[in-house]
Amino acid sequence: MIQDPASQAAQVRAAMAASIEKQRASIRVQAQAAGAPSAISLGIGPEPACSALSETELDQMIKETSQAEHVDAALVREVARQESGLRPCAVSPKGAEGLMQLMPAAQDQFQVSDPFDPKQSLAAGTRLLKQLLDRYHGDVSLALSAYNAGAGKVDKAGGIPDIPETQKYVETILGHLISHIP
Repeated sequence: MIQDPASQAAQVRAAMAASIEKQRASIRVQAQAAGAPSAISLGIGPEPACSALSETELDQMIKETSQAEHVDAALVREVARQESGLRPCAVSPKGAEGLMQLMPAAQDQFQVSDPFDPKQSLAAGTRLLKQLLDRYHGDVSLALSAYNAGAGKVDKAGGIPDIPETQKYVETILGHLISHIP
């Protein structure tokens, strides 16, 4: 069967796009392994290749996962917003991936097979938040600090560690949460 030129061109473009995305993923992994900052983190690169999820789709996923783990849906939403800008394909310079920006160890711990699947990422990130909230007896500031910097650093500091990024992270999320309280 002979294809028309437009159809052939569309197939070639699709194959090229897939190849280019694989190349970009490889570059990100290699750059992260070498400790290089990402172009995005430097403010000179493009935004992640995917769009933020629709509010309706995101609301439903957050509702389901937050109810299952008994974690406030607004907290889950704000962590996802802060971590990835609600983009399921986000990758940090440190190697965190997906909507909830899970590091490989957390992906393994929560058996995440695809960190870019928003449902898997939300479920695992929410379970992690629940564990941290339990560990810190419901103290949201400490749980958020541990989500960002690691529980070891929070435990060592005996509170929010003296890390500007972590302090800003906690302040930003709490500020958004407070602004939504009636």
